[in-house]
Amino acid sequence: MSDEKRVNVPKVASTRRPKQKPKLGQHFLVSDSAAMRMADALGDVSESTVLEIGPGRGVISSLLAKRARRLIAVEIDRVLAAQLRLKFGMTHNVEVIEADILSIDFDSLFGPKPGLGRPGIELKPIPVRVVGNLPYFITSDILLRLFAFAKYFDTIVIMVQREVADRLAAPPGGSDYGLLSATAQLYAKVEKLFTLPPEAFEPAPKVHSTVLRLNIAPQIEKLGVAGDGFIGFLKLSFAQKRKTLWNNLKSRYDEAELRRAMTQARINPSARAETLSLKQSATLFRALRSSAEGS
Repeated sequence: MSDEKRVNVPKVASTRRPKQKPKLGQHFLVSDSAAMRMADALGDVSESTVLEIGPGRGVISSLLAKRARRLIAVEIDRVLAAQLRLKFGMTHNVEVIEADILSIDFDSLFGPKPGLGRPGIELKPIPVRVVGNLPYFITSDILLRLFAFAKYFDTIVIMVQREVADRLAAPPGGSDYGLLSATAQLYAKVEKLFTLPPEAFEPAPKVHSTVLRLNIAPQIEKLGVAGDGFIGFLKLSFAQKRKTLWNNLKSRYDEAELRRAMTQARINPSARAETLSLKQSATLFRALRSSAEGS
């Protein structure tokens, strides 16, 4: 994980202020230098498809339109989507989709198309890179959605509230480590890049924002937790952070089986979920799964 840097942003001319408060609570990035750094963080995209979440006024889009082989900008705001279509109407490699990112069918968008390729040969999709200034109130939902379709993605560069970034990058053992941390680190290597002050946005939020780069590197196979069960196990483990791991898990698992599994995994029943590494959580999950299969 690289050292996080803070960026000083010069004041923006008043002519760039919106005439009215955005309907959906957006905070538009107005720092050209920050936009450039976010675009640069994606690496060489000349042969890549880039998915931009919430392009807003198109500050980052304008840079990527010149760099990416294909840019797909997903904007939920109808007015902004219309403005983006007008702005990039003559740019052949840019597609603007007016939609909620949580409703996008990534299988249809990025999966193999019927009729392409030869029978018996599976075409592996070219990894997509993702960039976006995520709305604070649905950051977790968007990330979990992206992780659910991680097979399509390579690099994710996102701007989130600084406190959320701290949780995403937090190591086990501290109070910041939780379900979002464990899930993110199960699917990706999380790297803090830089932090921006409120004045980098219009209107200015009340918090600082941090840009992260998530290099997709799923550990599911390595940890031996393939399938849907492990995410549910993590959710149960962190269900109530003030409770011990034992108290969270005993609501679903037989106490005798839970005791045997914890002994096998060498985990103290009084431990809390945030003290366990992903490897330890996976070991306990496998032990519980083996116990259930053997009963």
